[in-house]
Amino acid sequence: MSTNESQLAGSPSRQGPPDIESGLIAGLRRGEESAFETLLQRHHTSLVRLARVWVRDASAAEEVAQETWLAVVQGIHAFEGRSPLQSWIFGILANKAKRRGTRESRSRPFSAYDSDADRDDLRGMSPDRFVPPGEEWAGHWTYPLADEESCPERHVLAEEAGGFILRQIDELPGRYRSVMLLRDVHGLTADETCAILGISAANQRVILHRARTRLRITLEPYLREGANCVEQLG
Repeated sequence: MSTNESQLAGSPSRQGPPDIESGLIAGLRRGEESAFETLLQRHHTSLVRLARVWVRDASAAEEVAQETWLAVVQGIHAFEGRSPLQSWIFGILANKAKRRGTRESRSRPFSAYDSDADRDDLRGMSPDRFVPPGEEWAGHWTYPLADEESCPERHVLAEEAGGFILRQIDELPGRYRSVMLLRDVHGLTADETCAILGISAANQRVILHRARTRLRITLEPYLREGANCVEQLG
């Protein structure tokens, strides 16, 4: 396990549900296949998705994910439990994917993904549509994307929207995609995300805000169309 991986394993952070997480850790240390299968089902797809930020294609991302699982099994006895298991796993993945990307000569510094085009895409979104800095939900949208009236049709729309959202996240630039996956899809803290990606807190905030803004710009027309379909069915 690399130095960065060891630091992530020992960094102070929030804890997941102690009974579930400690049970998984104990199971992994005993070599229980069921514990490994549980983690595989929870995180494998997301590991592959995150690896695509740095490597050339889906096949390479799958290989990196497999290497990550091998490192998890081999390194679980060194895991100190002072950070969530999920954060530790994603940290291993990020380190391996970055190294693989460097070998492929396709990796750039994280900050190099910034461009004027990114900012141009966001100029049509008013800042008052986001909770301001200093508030509990800073950076989140101030009101829903669509009417959340409860009915069966809207639940179907919500399920379809979930898949659409993930597909749209996959289309984001790499730096946006990685931060949004860690923060909004998997619920990691800002500190954990910064440690995994090697970025500053200020950079993380800017990237996350821009990622959320770009995603909302894409989602609003889609969800309005879905809501109109529901109304027509009604």
